[in-house]
Amino acid sequence: MGNQGAFPAGMSFGFLFVCFAIAYVYMALALQAIAQKTNTPNAWMAWVPIANLILMLNIARKPIWWIILFLIPIVNIVMVILVWMGIAEARSKPSWWGVLSIVPVVNLFVPAYLAWSE
Repeated sequence: MGNQGAFPAGMSFGFLFVCFAIAYVYMALALQAIAQKTNTPNAWMAWVPIANLILMLNIARKPIWWIILFLIPIVNIVMVILVWMGIAEARSKPSWWGVLSIVPVVNLFVPAYLAWSE
């Protein structure tokens, strides 16, 4: 009787893992496409944790030391906005697309728009 919750908990973990994996692959593909379209070297860094932040800073033409600011709570939200604004500008899109990166649900479409639109 004590193991009744084990199966649902395992399924929950498996479901979350699959969702995380799909999100990671989606974001890596989008970031790699953005890097290629902006002629930013080392587009492969989109697949490496932490290195993908460096790639984002390179695309946005921001200093690498800004990566430290991503580690500070609250400040990291502002950094996400500023970096995505820079990425949008690098793709010749309006910078307000960077603000959308913090809007729930809408933020799922920002990388795709910046990666695969003309």
